[in-house]
Amino acid sequence: MNDRSKDAWRNALGKLAPLLALIVVFVLFAVLDAVQPNGGQFLSLRNIQAMLISSAPVMTAALGMTVVIIAAGIDLSAGTAISLCATVLAWVLERQFSIELAIVACVLTGCIAGAVNGLLISRLNVAPFIVTLGTMTAYLGAAKFIAEETTIRPPLEYVPKWMNGLATPTPHPWWLFVAAGVWIMLGLAIIMGLVLRYTVFGRYVFALGSNEQTARLCGLNVPALKVAVYTLSGLFIGLAGVYQFAKLKVGNPISGVGMELKVIAAVVIGGASLNGGRGTILGTLAGTLLMQTIISGCTQLGVKNPAQDIILGVIIIAAVTLDQWRQTRTA
Repeated sequence: MNDRSKDAWRNALGKLAPLLALIVVFVLFAVLDAVQPNGGQFLSLRNIQAMLISSAPVMTAALGMTVVIIAAGIDLSAGTAISLCATVLAWVLERQFSIELAIVACVLTGCIAGAVNGLLISRLNVAPFIVTLGTMTAYLGAAKFIAEETTIRPPLEYVPKWMNGLATPTPHPWWLFVAAGVWIMLGLAIIMGLVLRYTVFGRYVFALGSNEQTARLCGLNVPALKVAVYTLSGLFIGLAGVYQFAKLKVGNPISGVGMELKVIAAVVIGGASLNGGRGTILGTLAGTLLMQTIISGCTQLGVKNPAQDIILGVIIIAAVTLDQWRQTRTA
């Protein structure tokens, strides 16, 4: 086997590593749960449905975050922006406007939040970490301002049954196997996977993340591309806000605080490089499900929540360490 073939095998194995890790962890928890007294719930249909629907908000936001991280960016404001979007949706519904208008307002809010991040990063030439750290607090404040520092509770009669189906583990109709929200999220993932792999925009994103200076020299409009990347991420944040509202049925300004860490962790565990230039939608899906599998498996085994957080923290550190080791080898 020549060097080129070896490199191809390494690249293929690297892309499939998160999926293989998910399979191993899933089987491990299934076995551990099956052998414990009164076990066997981990593999139940209801538990699998609950795992998938619980992953949907994080997974949806992570689709956009994947594009941002591939482009060598980061978005610490994702969690509070999700809260802001869900709060806007609840605010519009509370004023007895249609659910369609409320969803449009929610998604548009996410796009605006993403565009603001992109504009600040590209125009001020400040590190994305610093900019989004600032907008994280700003979006939290905006959500509190809209909600008047309380929780917005629109009348339940204004929430249609199909929206409840986005967050209910048991699907309706039953033959869907999982909630409609999961299928919508998977459809979005397929679209984003195709965009990154087969479109000019996708190639530009990878070029920007690989080497920004080279991308400039090749004639790419880097500032406009950054705005487009963060606006696209904002679109998915807005959609995650819809999931968040469907789950909670209220607009809580602090409901998304800390969610950005899960979103970023899903992308990193999925094999994306924080240095930019590498990442896949499949890896992000696997990373999100890996985290949810660990949470569900630990719960079934009676592992307390603090221990679950420690386990997830160790996995995140291991993923970043592996990424740095890969960067060193290829340097």
